[in-house]
Amino acid sequence: MRQSFLPVLTVVSTIFLIWYVAAIWLNAPWAYDKATRSGAELTTQTLIADTWSQEKPKLPAPHQVGAEIWKTTAQKKITSKRSLIYHSWITLSATLLGFALGTGLGIALAVGIVYNRTMDMSVMPWVIASQTIPILAIAPMIIVVLNAVGVSGLLPKAMISMYLSFFPVVVGMVKGLRSPDTMQLDQMRTWNASPHQTFWRLRLPSSMPYLFTSLKIGMAASLVGAIVGELPTGAVAGLGARLLAGSYYGQTIQIWSALIMAAALAATLVGIIGVVQRLTLRRMGMA
Repeated sequence: MRQSFLPVLTVVSTIFLIWYVAAIWLNAPWAYDKATRSGAELTTQTLIADTWSQEKPKLPAPHQVGAEIWKTTAQKKITSKRSLIYHSWITLSATLLGFALGTGLGIALAVGIVYNRTMDMSVMPWVIASQTIPILAIAPMIIVVLNAVGVSGLLPKAMISMYLSFFPVVVGMVKGLRSPDTMQLDQMRTWNASPHQTFWRLRLPSSMPYLFTSLKIGMAASLVGAIVGELPTGAVAGLGARLLAGSYYGQTIQIWSALIMAAALAATLVGIIGVVQRLTLRRMGMA
């Protein structure tokens, strides 16, 4: 525990130190401008105090972001429109739905690519090409098209999440399903195993480590998709809406608190997948 804790503590401390120094550097021009207009003397101590306590700083100090998160979580009802927990739940709903759709689509495409030569030659290049389109360009198109056919609310954001999350699942699952070597496949043929039995008894178990790694990437991508999906809709709820509102009114502390909350949410979701991965692989005798 000590060997793993100290490196993490060192990295975190370094990040906070750089963050505080950057806050002084970026917020100092405004502090100097105020001092010039008021004719007050600006010492090093007062400069640091000012740059770490501005109402709308260019870069808020960590304690300002922490105070904002505490105020909008512990001190607000979870049903309040000012609660970060409420907004996180809105984004989480789209994330989980998009992740489920993306995972299902990714696994289905991977199975088809591995077992069908035509799909391997035709679908896989399109799967790769789909990720070259910037999500900021395609997100408004998806929302407009779905709204035109009467689909709005959660599903458009989930579709954008699905678009980002299915790709790592496809790539990882294809790699995993093809991971058994020639000797293992020949052994299954020796036992007269059918393609169905080979899939369930060999290919699918062998793909589990690859699948879980892909799911972690897909979950993070799905959360990004849900947040991006909230931006072009002018949403009033969700972490994307908090980012948008903060940018409109120059509330940088609100923006950073939403970003930190999104990062914490992503870390929690990926951590849950990691726990499921360890339990599953241990039960399968792989850990």
